[in-house]
Amino acid sequence: MLTMEKILFVATISEHIRHFHYPFLEWFKSMGYETHVASNGDEMLEHVDYCHNIPLTKKPVSMNNFRAYLKLRVLIKENNYALIHCHMPMGGVVGRLAAISSRKKGTTVIYTAHGFHFYKGSSIKNWLLYFPAEYLLSLFTDVLITINREDYQVTQKVKFLARRVEFVKGVGIDLKKFTPPSDSDKYRLRAKYFYDERDFIIIYVAELSNRKNQIDIIRTMVLLKDKIPNVKLLLVGQGNLKPHYDGIIRAFGLEENVQLLGYRRDIYNLMALSDMAVSTSKQEGLPVNIMEAMATGLPLVVSNCRGNRDLIKDGRNGYVFDVGDYKKAAQLIYKTYIRKNDRVYFGKNNLEDVKEFSVPNILLKMIQIYQESLH
Repeated sequence: MLTMEKILFVATISEHIRHFHYPFLEWFKSMGYETHVASNGDEMLEHVDYCHNIPLTKKPVSMNNFRAYLKLRVLIKENNYALIHCHMPMGGVVGRLAAISSRKKGTTVIYTAHGFHFYKGSSIKNWLLYFPAEYLLSLFTDVLITINREDYQVTQKVKFLARRVEFVKGVGIDLKKFTPPSDSDKYRLRAKYFYDERDFIIIYVAELSNRKNQIDIIRTMVLLKDKIPNVKLLLVGQGNLKPHYDGIIRAFGLEENVQLLGYRRDIYNLMALSDMAVSTSKQEGLPVNIMEAMATGLPLVVSNCRGNRDLIKDGRNGYVFDVGDYKKAAQLIYKTYIRKNDRVYFGKNNLEDVKEFSVPNILLKMIQIYQESLH
């Protein structure tokens, strides 16, 4: 390997790199590569030599994305990267288009699909808009990485045009950071955060959005608030639906039961003080929030959507309900509450099942892909 060859990670927002890709950038640094990141954000990132602020936006139709394409194309031409790894839908679109000329000169282009926008149960509009785009863009992709079984199966059935398609089980979960707390640690954390030992605390970590569908878990709380003493729901995340959810919580008199905690950097502590985790999401790639809850030893009740069902096996490590069936979700949460043995059993199985999604396992797979792609 030539000294100080350059690699580039592209993502729509810099937070995505910070949350999910440090282990991979750290590996590239350890191998002597000069590491670059192009994203919308000006924060300095660990294991990154150069951060390039590119005006990417999540909106598919936006002049900012065209400006990002022009700026990124110049950046790629100037730096002659050995490898470009694109992430997130618009990072994948703009990054691969900007790299077309460079790829012809030997640059390897990798795209990780963190959940296609077309999937079983999605709208016809999504299939008509996103499927052709992903299919055609695969022509400009050396390695297409899918992170759940459904997406991988689509690429195999339709024969996407990428040189290689890989199935990698997510971006990795840090099992040193997310571990089951002792009873004394749980009670200490509850005291620190002003919760009672007798509270039954449910946590859902996700952006406040239609996709994550918090409205359904709020509906379940209407059904559960009089059945489970001291029940609390922690909604962790920010998003444009916060004012809407605030109004619904007040309208149903749930101020004592549902808390909107916003963006947090203490997710482990909040998981550790909780009794169970939930997801009412309509679609997922491979949800990190569920893996973090599994690693913390929490029982789970989740919607039966793509991504969730890659992780939760109904009756083994949690319960699964159909997307939108909030009444069933309420029944399963109550069932988990009253059946202490289930909670212990699910927690134990989650600790066993989450091991295959650990950072070391995923990193080994990605190193293999990187090394094969660069030689």
